[in-house]
Amino acid sequence: MNDLRKEFEDLNLENFAGGKPAFCPDGQCEADEEADLQDYPSYTEALYAQLIAPHVSGIYISRWDMKDIALAAGDSMAIHPRKRMFELLMKYATSRENMQAVLDALENHMEEKIAIYEELMRDFPASEVVFQPKIDKARKTMRLFPAILEEYFPEDMFEDEEA
Repeated sequence: MNDLRKEFEDLNLENFAGGKPAFCPDGQCEADEEADLQDYPSYTEALYAQLIAPHVSGIYISRWDMKDIALAAGDSMAIHPRKRMFELLMKYATSRENMQAVLDALENHMEEKIAIYEELMRDFPASEVVFQPKIDKARKTMRLFPAILEEYFPEDMFEDEEA
């Protein structure tokens, strides 16, 4: 058994230059896409701060919510930390169409949460002081979606490419 282990380690080092093992347990290897995720750090950071931070957007978006949003937008992703999932979602949303799909899915998700908050306010009127500010923030965030799309994916940019 030790000979087999030694043989595997030698094969691993021999076939994959750099002295780094080619096969690593989850989370212990450098990801190939790691550098790609930070291509636009200010872009992803700005959107993360605007869309995902519950104190700004009024809605907490869990990892499962983000997975559902990605699926509704046409992407599929595994569960990771929230920030990493958002970075992956932004990596998917590199075209105007994909970003529009992401924002539409996010808006639908926020509307579902708002409906829950409104139901709670109807059933428990005293909770309005808690939920109404969240609803107001969510609606304000959703009103930003067209501006976000225009800022990062202006239509005239795509018209120039087609000409």
